[in-house]
Amino acid sequence: MGLREYSVSGSSFFIPMALFWLRVALGCYGIGLVYVLIALGRTTQRANRIALQAAYLGMIFEFVSLAENILPARQITLAAEHNAEPLLAFLIMAMFMVVYLIYKTTSPGIIVFPLVFLLTFVAATGEERFLSMVPSTRKDWLIVHIALIFFGYAALILSFGASFVYLIQERTLKAKRSNGLLSRLPALQVLDDISFRSLALGFPCMTLGLLAGIVVAEATYGRVQYSDPKILLSILMWAVYLLLIYVRWTAGWRGRRAAYLATGAFATAIIAWAANYFSAIHGFVRS
Repeated sequence: MGLREYSVSGSSFFIPMALFWLRVALGCYGIGLVYVLIALGRTTQRANRIALQAAYLGMIFEFVSLAENILPARQITLAAEHNAEPLLAFLIMAMFMVVYLIYKTTSPGIIVFPLVFLLTFVAATGEERFLSMVPSTRKDWLIVHIALIFFGYAALILSFGASFVYLIQERTLKAKRSNGLLSRLPALQVLDDISFRSLALGFPCMTLGLLAGIVVAEATYGRVQYSDPKILLSILMWAVYLLLIYVRWTAGWRGRRAAYLATGAFATAIIAWAANYFSAIHGFVRS
């Protein structure tokens, strides 16, 4: 892995290139974060373009950082703590860009930009830790498990972002007043469509990812340890995900009720993600 040398007061120190590019990405995402804070009061097309370009560059630098960490490695490092956060941030931003290309709206950025910045910040400033693995782990299934689960997380977060903006837009329309970014929000139907399509994409990924995880657990430990907090919370998150899909598809829930349920699913996902730090199977340990 490449190193970049710096000199301070006659002494030199080295930063791994992956970490250097990650910090460059963090700076780009910081521009997007500042845009969100300013745009809540006042926004312009020029500021919107600057934020989009900064986010796009941040996504590229984050991809380069991940490649620097993952490609030279001789073991699975996708789930290492210092890779997990930027990988999730990259997928969230990639989905956000796809939404922008289709709907020409940056409104989910109210949630996406701060969250992506936070995830990248944690990775760029924290200690490097690695996921403990036993030699018998099925690496092919593990890659599938991690990739699909992360896609499911990213889609759920984007759905929450659209749902959150939906609630803001609905309240703004009822109050008959808006300014700044609130005056440029898309129609409620567009936000609801973004939320539902994100769920429809993420649920199969989350389901298949959990099934791949079962294969890994059976091959590694001979059984699935359902008492593990990460597994329990992941099943709970999947159940809430399923409920959200069900009530939208069959019960016809739209608008505010679906937005509140998406918020609950997002909260469950946050708790399930945090369980990585307490799980005996998924826990992060010092390398």
